[in-house]
Amino acid sequence: MTERFDAKDLARAVSAGVLNPGQDLALLDFLKQQPAQQASFQLAHVAFYFGALLIMGAMGWLLNEAWMRIGDSALLMVALLYIASMTIAGLVLQRRGQVIPAGVLAAVAVSIVPLAVFAIERITGFWPLDDSQADYHNYYTYVQGGWLLMEAATVLAGLLMLRLIPFPFIVMPIALALWFMSMDLTEWVYGDPFNWEQRQQVSLWFGLALLLVFLVVDGRTQRDYAFWGYLAGLLAFWGALTSMNSDSEFAKAMYCLINLGLMTVAVLLRRPLFMVFGALGVAAYLGYLSYDVFADSLLFPVIVTLIGLGVIGLGLLYQKHRERLSSNLRSRLPAALLRTLPGLRR
Repeated sequence: MTERFDAKDLARAVSAGVLNPGQDLALLDFLKQQPAQQASFQLAHVAFYFGALLIMGAMGWLLNEAWMRIGDSALLMVALLYIASMTIAGLVLQRRGQVIPAGVLAAVAVSIVPLAVFAIERITGFWPLDDSQADYHNYYTYVQGGWLLMEAATVLAGLLMLRLIPFPFIVMPIALALWFMSMDLTEWVYGDPFNWEQRQQVSLWFGLALLLVFLVVDGRTQRDYAFWGYLAGLLAFWGALTSMNSDSEFAKAMYCLINLGLMTVAVLLRRPLFMVFGALGVAAYLGYLSYDVFADSLLFPVIVTLIGLGVIGLGLLYQKHRERLSSNLRSRLPAALLRTLPGLRR
């Protein structure tokens, strides 16, 4: 099975002295011109992740009240059976060289840890909330300080799992638990009730902090753990930012500028993920402007269509000239700042 390499891998080879400066871009251009191979494996990867997300959903936010009625001991046995079977299957697949399915099963095992802790707390009488909050589904929908032990256990289990099966997708349930923990800890600061605006603020700053953490991680590990960290950070940061309401035109313009900043970060870091979120934000702002101006006009759907085509065009432009744009932008940065960016540390 052939491995795929991107510009970040080749840039690290330049940093290590394996390639001379400039050879990385020439080699990347050559590889891009080669015919695509093993496309079926890429489709299989989608199936692996999609299957994992289905299991996570089934054992998480889709766990219904009927499961709560089977009893805490039975619920614990089911959770432990899931965790053990997924972990063992992941270890077996890892030994067979099936890295991706092994990793996604390991991530599923970590995602079920809160359910096991939930059952243990109820069996031992350590459950810190009242009976009206004893539905496991609420873990994913309500902010409560009583979830903290479940979240801490998930983070610890995720870190241990990374030792057993070092796969980047395991970062996702860890980041999700940390996000929940930030919400629940902040409830102690703000008090009760913990309103929607406060949740947005917490999510915004947590997402930004997570992005900064994985900016430090990016390029310093053999595997790409930063991708899932960036995704979790962007979901928390961009989601909170986009959900905020404001009657100020200045605030809306700043929202657009922040999203343009995300697009610039995409070029600097060579991370298309930032481009996707930034483009969605800019498109939302342009859509707001077009609606405000053309709300009662037959041109409104035409304007929105043009915005959509413009976003697609920007994506194509970025895809075609990504490395050139990144190199040109990096060449204008101070050397001290350039050394902090992943991919081209000298």
